[in-house]
Amino acid sequence: MPFAASVRQFQTLVMSFHPVIVMETVEEERVQNLLNKATLDMQLPVFEWSIAQGLCRLDGNSLNRWQNEYAPPGTHRPQALENTENPLEMLRHIQQLNYRAIYWLKDFATQLDDGVASRLFREVAHQFAYNQSALVVTGERVSLPREVAHEAVYFDMPLPDRDELREAITQAVQSLKGKIRVNITPEELQGLVRTAQGMTLKQTKKAIAFAALEDGQLTASDIDRVLERKTQIIHETGLLDYIPLEKNKAQLGGFDHLKLWLARARVGFGEQARSFHLTPPKGILIVGIQGCGKSLAAKTIAQEWGMPLLKLDAGRLYDKYIGGSEKNFRQAVSLAEKMAPAVLWIDEIEKSMGNTQSDADGGLSRRLFGSFLTWLQEKSQEVFVVATANDLFQLPPELLRKGRFDEIFFVDLPDAQDRAAIFQIHLLRHRQDPARFDLPQLVQATDGFSGAEIEQVIITSLYQAIYERCPVNTALLIQAVKATVPLSVSRREDIHRLRNVAQERFVKVKSSG
Repeated sequence: MPFAASVRQFQTLVMSFHPVIVMETVEEERVQNLLNKATLDMQLPVFEWSIAQGLCRLDGNSLNRWQNEYAPPGTHRPQALENTENPLEMLRHIQQLNYRAIYWLKDFATQLDDGVASRLFREVAHQFAYNQSALVVTGERVSLPREVAHEAVYFDMPLPDRDELREAITQAVQSLKGKIRVNITPEELQGLVRTAQGMTLKQTKKAIAFAALEDGQLTASDIDRVLERKTQIIHETGLLDYIPLEKNKAQLGGFDHLKLWLARARVGFGEQARSFHLTPPKGILIVGIQGCGKSLAAKTIAQEWGMPLLKLDAGRLYDKYIGGSEKNFRQAVSLAEKMAPAVLWIDEIEKSMGNTQSDADGGLSRRLFGSFLTWLQEKSQEVFVVATANDLFQLPPELLRKGRFDEIFFVDLPDAQDRAAIFQIHLLRHRQDPARFDLPQLVQATDGFSGAEIEQVIITSLYQAIYERCPVNTALLIQAVKATVPLSVSRREDIHRLRNVAQERFVKVKSSG
């Protein structure tokens, strides 16, 4: 959502008599910018409270403590009202004021554990419900008592848009005036802005300042430095892994039907498709046997389409707090949307959204599944979803219904031609000349092996050759093959069942590795 749209939404909430507005964010700079803009248009005063400083009145933008983040020490700050550091005294003071205003309460949710504070807060909220004033409660996680929660509305504070990021980069450069040399074209600046998408304003400023100070100049080469920092930041969120296009070296053999479908689907992101009022493709589901290249396919799609790859690990979504897992999902997809166009890879989707008929997890899987379906249906950003699943029978039937995904692919075990290609790829990857091996014999010996199992055969043989101080040859590989029990043998019944169902309903593609 653009910043201007956020301002309008906040104003609408205030004007429609919402007395408590909750923003779950640590970006207090952006909260202040939002309040300044919204209240300036509405001609409302703003008060800011923290337990450290008490209640201060901010008389417009000239007193905005966040206006110049790099101002020298001693810059004028508004004087706090006496005795308002205490939460109860602050609420009583607000009760006595008889004019409309916005009150920004930082990290206030923890104060509501006190029964008196909770009761007084509700009374203030009830008073504000009639005069279009509002209490704005912020914090990283805002968990309100049940008796307070029904008064509140949660306001989504999205990540900065491109205009905000451009302004943040400009501010960072200005703060370093005289310390660095700026040598960047408008087009390269746009590239820097695109790279910063998915970061907060403070993270962007820090990344830009660090990259520029490292060599005393800001140039196009700093895009890579900012990208490295962004990769680290996204990983630190604990929800997504980020694989930049530049570091995605996936190699995919086989999958001819999938490649043909992707080539056609790619045009959905173009101008001509938009001129026909066509929406970009939503995504695909890849079901198949473990080790047959589903993960590799996700990486290859991002590489072929020139998009960054975001991996959502379902296990990271779960949170011990009620509503926390759903919030984590919203944060993950919001981040993906901010980085669009991008590929979002949801690995082993059945682990987070399977068994929705069971209440063993308190209905969490069902709620996550509902959130995912709603988002998949309504998303407007160019985020292409690649969901992979090993266990088809754990997936909710609703997910397999036609129209949920653009297409569902079934990945079977590789045939002889694909196994030969897999041997070629992995032998070359491990610096072995395929011409020195009897590939027809190896292909015949590995009938029923997945791509991952073939790769492990090669790795095992290399370790054995190092240990025995002998060259790697066909005989050593055959020895490793005979010592391996593939899934096609150990789980023969499961694989047979999966094939029977999938071959009737899904597009079949031959596996690779």
